[in-house]
Amino acid sequence: MQIAPAVNAWFRAHQRDLPWRRDGFGAWGILVSEVMLQQTPVVRVIPRLAEWLDRWPDPAALAASPPGDAVRAWDRLGYPRRALRLHAAAVAIVERHGGVVPRDVSALLALPGIGDYTARAVAAFAYGDRHPVVDTNVRRVLARAVDGQGEPGPPSTRRDLAAMEQVLPEDVAEARVTNAAVMELGAVICTARAPRCEECPIRDDCRWRASGYPPYEGARTPVQARFEGSDRQVRGLIMAELRASDIPVTTAEIATLWPEAAQRDRALASLLADGLVIAVDGGFELPG
Repeated sequence: MQIAPAVNAWFRAHQRDLPWRRDGFGAWGILVSEVMLQQTPVVRVIPRLAEWLDRWPDPAALAASPPGDAVRAWDRLGYPRRALRLHAAAVAIVERHGGVVPRDVSALLALPGIGDYTARAVAAFAYGDRHPVVDTNVRRVLARAVDGQGEPGPPSTRRDLAAMEQVLPEDVAEARVTNAAVMELGAVICTARAPRCEECPIRDDCRWRASGYPPYEGARTPVQARFEGSDRQVRGLIMAELRASDIPVTTAEIATLWPEAAQRDRALASLLADGLVIAVDGGFELPG
């Protein structure tokens, strides 16, 4: 199915004005933005991204700072292990690539914490190379428009990349636009719960729409456990306390953050294991 011409034309007319789409936004900024955008809404990322790049405008600047500074600056973006991985990636970029974000997908994949999506996104969006880039939004558009299913099945890197490869134009410049355009379509039009099908540029070619919007009956991606009352919530409370303190936080202070001792201890132990917290004389603090 040839969806690229219509989707690209729609994107050029209707794309959101996002910082990482502007001319001159370099590969380091693209890399940081892609890591921040994993599981975090765009509106929360934009201000934090600007602060981050003002403070660390290149990998060398971040690599020269302690990892704890990266965790502290991550603030409430969630999943703070991403901050540690980004710091580790900056160190690796300085040590292996002279401080320049590599262009080759295999070199990007070799960086700490950089997976298939992020590596291809940097190569495609920062350097303009022709690679299929697949996230949740892309998978949903392809499932509906191409496969006629209401939602995608569980992720499969090989299958998903092959599916996106089929819709990418051969022209390198147009392929870059298509990657961004299909992603944008899934984010603002072909949404998970309330798709705006009448506004979709490929509504007349969508197989799901043509079939009468049949319900999806295949295997489903596991639903993430609720946040309230979870270990993730307790981890977040402990991290917030450590970010707000310039001195070690004592065990007694941590005990006031959550009433259930077993869950609190489990959350703290997991933070220590992840390297997000270190034990020091007097209590606990951020690394470095």
